[in-house]
Amino acid sequence: MNSMSQLLADGAGSQNIWQLIWPFILMFAVFYFLLIRPQQKKQKQRSSMLNQIKKGDKVTTIGGLHGTIVEMSDDTVVLRVNDTTKMTFERSAINAVVTAAPAATE
Repeated sequence: MNSMSQLLADGAGSQNIWQLIWPFILMFAVFYFLLIRPQQKKQKQRSSMLNQIKKGDKVTTIGGLHGTIVEMSDDTVVLRVNDTTKMTFERSAINAVVTAAPAATE
């Protein structure tokens, strides 16, 4: 009889563990689909946008400055703000492309 009651107690113990773990699994799933996954998607879109910018694109910076790309290197971008002013920014400071330059035809 003793072994039977021990077997029932072991089954109840494993069921209690699953009852304790289940809310944490559910919480992780909710966090993943509401926070982590959308953030990864947004980061991928931003990275793609930064890789596709080219000379002649009209862009805005994170600080809100509007300008046209005149020169580019791997990590910096030179923007023409008005007819005489050029400013150098990190490529990561580009927030959005307002108007893309027309594709060069050959």
